[in-house]
Order: sequence, then C-alpha cells, then structure tokens
Amino acid sequence: MIENAEKKYRTCTEAIGVYIRQSSRRMFNGKSDTCFDISYQIGNRLIWEKIGWESEGCSLKMAQDIRADRMRAIRHGSRDLPACKKEAPYFKDIAERYLSWSRENKSRQGKDDLSRYKNHLAPRFDHLRLDEITPFHLECMKEELKKGGLSLGTTEHCLKLFRQMVNKAKLWGSFEGENPIKGVKIPNSQCRRMRFLSYEEADRLLQELAKVSIQVHDIALISLHTGMRAGEIFNMRNYDIDFINGLINISDSKNGESRKSFMTEAVRDILMNRVSGHPTDYVFKTWKGTKIQEISDTYPRVVEKMGFNKGITDRRYKITFHSLRHTFASWLAMQGETLLTIKELLGHKTLDMTLRYAHLIPDHKRKATLTLERIFNAKKNALSLVNIQDK
Repeated sequence: MIENAEKKYRTCTEAIGVYIRQSSRRMFNGKSDTCFDISYQIGNRLIWEKIGWESEGCSLKMAQDIRADRMRAIRHGSRDLPACKKEAPYFKDIAERYLSWSRENKSRQGKDDLSRYKNHLAPRFDHLRLDEITPFHLECMKEELKKGGLSLGTTEHCLKLFRQMVNKAKLWGSFEGENPIKGVKIPNSQCRRMRFLSYEEADRLLQELAKVSIQVHDIALISLHTGMRAGEIFNMRNYDIDFINGLINISDSKNGESRKSFMTEAVRDILMNRVSGHPTDYVFKTWKGTKIQEISDTYPRVVEKMGFNKGITDRRYKITFHSLRHTFASWLAMQGETLLTIKELLGHKTLDMTLRYAHLIPDHKRKATLTLERIFNAKKNALSLVNIQDK
C-alpha cells in the first residue's frame, strides 16, 4: 500500500533553484521515485513550481532548463510565465464533499462508496493534492488490490469511484486539472446481469410479493414495467407524476440526465392510489414517512423462497431487484424494439451499454435479406414476363 508516498520536505540539488522530494513508492525498476520542484522570485514574491516526477519522465536537467526559461522571462518582462493558479484541494477534502452528496443521492445512502473510500482510497490518496495524484498511483493501487486477493469487481468499483470524485470536483469548480484516471485502463469485471425472468416467472414473483408486502410489490412492478432503477423509484415525488400524459419524470437518474418513463395501465393504477399529499412528498416512503434508502429484505426473501437462485453461484445469473430492469429491457428486445428505443427508455448514456440486448432482438438481418431476395425475384419474374410478351 502507498502510505505517505511523498515527503513534504524539499532537498536542494547541485543546480541553483532546483529541489527534489523523495517518495516512498517505487518505480517499476525498483528505484525510489523523485519529484522535481523549482523556485524563483517575482518582485518580493517567492514562487514554487512543481515540474513533475521522475516516473513521468522529468529529470534534473529538465527542471534546470525550465527554471532558466523562467529567469529569462522575468528579466525581459515576458508574459510567458505560468499563471498563478489556485492550489489544488487535497483528495480527502473533495472526498468529504462527495460522500456527503452520495449520502443524499445514491442508493443505500452511499454506504458502498463510503466503504470503498475508507478501505482503499483514503489510505492511498488522502495526504495528496489532486494535482499530485498520477496514473502511476492508480496503477499501483490496481496491482496492490490484485495482490491482496480482492476481486476484479472491487478494483473496478474503486477506480470508478475515484473517477466520479474527481469529476465531481471539476463540476463543482474545486479542481481545474485533468482527471489522472484518464490514462488508466479500468478493468471490466463482467458483473452485468445475464439472466432475466420469463413472463410466467415474473407473474409468480409479483403474486408472492403481494402476499407479503403491497409496497414492495408495487415498487417491483414499476421497475418491471418501466425499467426504472430502485433509486429512481425511491426518488419519485408527487410532482414527478403526470397522469394527463401518462408520464413519470425521472430527474435524479444515475447518469445525471433526466428522462421520461411511460406508464402502463398497471403502473397508473398503482400511482393513482399512492400520489397524495404535498407535491414534494415522496411517492414511496418508510413507515416513518421518510425516503426509502434501499430495497426491503422482503424482496430477496421471496426470491429465495421461490427457489430462483437455488444452486446458482455466478452472480450474473442470480435474480436480484436489478434483474427486473434487465427483464424489462430483454422483453423489449424480444418483441423487436430498436436498440435506440431501449437505450432511451433505460436512460443509458451510450449505445454501447445497450448492445448487450442486441442478441435478443429478432433476426432482422435475416429477415431483411430474405425480403430483398423476394423483391429481387419478383422484379426478375416481372422483367421476364415483359420480355416474353415483347417477343
């Protein structure tokens, strides 16, 4: 694990105005990494400028040459000096703000984010400013998690969480630099759901849920009929429901973009019975009247009772609440809807995320080819008939 990767004390070198800071982390050749800084004075102000790390290709000669350029620019009044930028925030500070946002906006009150931050990100990055974190740091974390025996999924989630934190810092105006994860390949843990419910299985599941909890039944049915995520259903307020046009406004989606979902008759009936009170009230609430944070244990208990996951160890084939959204999309594909339509209804940011359903779409390529053949033969036969008549 990278701990206290960078010493805060600079050591002077043989070159005037060039300093180094040693790191406890090792480069791939086993040598300790070194950061090069330069200092110079503009008027009465002493300027410190970070040149970069040896692992990034920086050297004493490079730092010396850059300082010489700065001195010439000062002497001749050049405007080529680097602008005085706002100091980048420490990772721990942007993490604190992000986790506060996560508690209010993500499922399970952001508990998964908090756990990954405390166990994997905080020990490695809290003592660094954002502009001091490099792709090298992140590659080291990947390697350390792998050697520690943690799953590929954990590595994927940690890197994505880091990316989200820095992107939010940029969005909030706290950081102006580039996200260092841009140069890091995030592993794909292949955790996407593969199994979906048949129509008969879905009907039986809803019947069993209704016997135990009407609220859990209603939440499950809405997800199955609209493809909405659990968090999107929990975030629904009365003012999001448009009965006149049969629409649900989804403003707090996972990708940050709003979209519309269309009501089936069953969904309309459920919402007609539930939408009441102040427009800002949540449609579904806990028994205390507060926002629901996670799916009730009732759902997995019913799934277990029905034996849907009996003998299944691969999580991609286990039935979870998210399987309802996956089932919605799979059914759309099987009935011949286009990938673009499915993408828009699911709220996917890119079409690549929807391509997983392409294999379920009826074989339109074969149909198109056979149609072309029929038209070609019809045209050919018509032309032959004309030729015979001309003779």
